[in-house]
Amino acid sequence: MQTDEKLTGLRPFYVMEVTARSKLVEASGRSVMHMESGEPGAPPAPRVREAVAAALELPQHYTHSAGQIELRRALVDYYGSQHGATVDPESIVVTMGSSSGFILAFLGAFGPGAKIAVTRPGYPAYLNTLDALGMQAVEIPVTAAAGWRLSAADVEAAYAREKFDGLLFASPANPTGAAVTREALKEIVDVCARLGVQFISDEIYHGLDYRAPSVSALEFTNDAIIINSFSKYYCMTGWRIGWMVLPERFNRRTNILQQNLFIAAPTLSQIAGRVALGERQYSEQQKAQYAVNRHVLAEGLAQFGLASANEGDGAFYAYVDFSRFTNDSLSFCMQMLDAVGVAATPGIDFDRLNGNRFVRFSYAGTRATIDEGLNRIERFLRGR
Repeated sequence: MQTDEKLTGLRPFYVMEVTARSKLVEASGRSVMHMESGEPGAPPAPRVREAVAAALELPQHYTHSAGQIELRRALVDYYGSQHGATVDPESIVVTMGSSSGFILAFLGAFGPGAKIAVTRPGYPAYLNTLDALGMQAVEIPVTAAAGWRLSAADVEAAYAREKFDGLLFASPANPTGAAVTREALKEIVDVCARLGVQFISDEIYHGLDYRAPSVSALEFTNDAIIINSFSKYYCMTGWRIGWMVLPERFNRRTNILQQNLFIAAPTLSQIAGRVALGERQYSEQQKAQYAVNRHVLAEGLAQFGLASANEGDGAFYAYVDFSRFTNDSLSFCMQMLDAVGVAATPGIDFDRLNGNRFVRFSYAGTRATIDEGLNRIERFLRGR
């Protein structure tokens, strides 16, 4: 497997290729410690599964293209209770995970060739989706020295270098787990408004903040596009269900795009999502386990001389500088998978310039996976 020489254009989603290779390792009879994907190890809450089982007895027809009104009203209640924000259910579009939400946001709010700023390192699908849609990503580098956190000053400086039409920003972020403070998020929202930049807030890791409550951009503005998902906090990755909150001026166009591109989100998944919103106690129990895993992983990696393996602000990832061991993170991850059965994600997925030095580990799985994974990583590093 080789990376493209160019720094732009469509690239593989390397975490999926690592996962595919891990299946081959498992098919050979060996075990794999899965620390590559951001997938919770627990199933959805019991009441979610019970509601879906009951719904299986009924016909499953398409819903309204924007989603079941019952789910959209439940999301209105969610924003009121969690963020003190007033949301119109007509401004909500239920999506097939956050992935279709990004497509709808880009096509609904911007024209051909638009420039959208994203952080580097950042979620690889941002770049690949923009490229596939004929749009251009403008990368704003964030650094370990700044805790991988974006600032309003960073946004303004990047805009002075190259103007862009939108900013897509996640807090907590993938792959670093970095989250900005309430004040810093407001400053970013405000600078976008002043520059005439459409702000898109990727909030799919909301609920998984460890240092302070999650803050939505809706607490400061009704002009942001909000993208969220049931995948992470609610343990529903494979259910492919998420949602958007839109400024009124984008509602009609986005709904037309939804009708034509996706028709509607899966009906059973919408039923599951509505119930999941009321099962936050279950989600908080899973979060408590991630917090334990977070600490265990950081301590274990630090013992290998990986000083950058600190505990992130949120999500369930550690983005670690492995330059003392490799300058080719893709080969390193494949060798580690083949040699000791630990699956991790190469940093080049998230940073095409400097990611060759980094590896991302997910601690969303079980404590046993983290413990055994650390044992195997130690064995692998000793053999190098």
